[in-house]
Amino acid sequence: MNILIIEDNDQLRKYLAEYLSAYGFTPHFLDDYENLPVTLAAAAPSLILLDITLPQFDGFYYLRVIRKHSPVPVIILSARSDEADQIRGIEGGAYDYITKPFSMGLLIAKINALLTRERSAGDNAGSLQVGDVTLSKTAMTLSHGASTVDLSKNEYKMLALLLARAGQYVSREDMLEALWDDTTFVDDNTLTVNMSRVKKRLVEVGLDGAIATKRGVGYAFMAYH
Repeated sequence: MNILIIEDNDQLRKYLAEYLSAYGFTPHFLDDYENLPVTLAAAAPSLILLDITLPQFDGFYYLRVIRKHSPVPVIILSARSDEADQIRGIEGGAYDYITKPFSMGLLIAKINALLTRERSAGDNAGSLQVGDVTLSKTAMTLSHGASTVDLSKNEYKMLALLLARAGQYVSREDMLEALWDDTTFVDDNTLTVNMSRVKKRLVEVGLDGAIATKRGVGYAFMAYH
């Protein structure tokens, strides 16, 4: 699993990367603070570790940027231990706030517990919500604002994958596997046809242009409001 590290202390960055790698995670770093959404799409992280004291803006600003583009879980790592900062972080959308210095063993335990909980929630949830968009598993519908449309089984599966990785590109291979267990004899054009139907459903609820397409990479759901 990919983990994006947003931290400007070189020594801590290296330490986190080495420790995460030892536990089977793949670390990525945010180096271009002006293009966080680009890094989010490229790294496709399962979780983000976020410092508060950062160049240009503080971590609370970057947390807001993350939440506009992705529902990916965020754990704040900060030397700022004031209760007000911790409350601000949690209310801003972070899943946890760990003060420095911290135990790497405890951090790994929290990461594993959070990712396990996220996978379980994804498997069992009756609905998936990203911003103002709600995908209902039980009703097989897509809602945005006051508009709701019914979905076919394939349309639901594709949207479930796209919304679960909102802001991240999903490869055509992953999309095909989500639709058909055996993709050996599936015509690639079949996915294109199904994607056209999904885009039509999005237009029907006022989300024209919500899906970005990158040739050779895949598709990404980029609209949240």
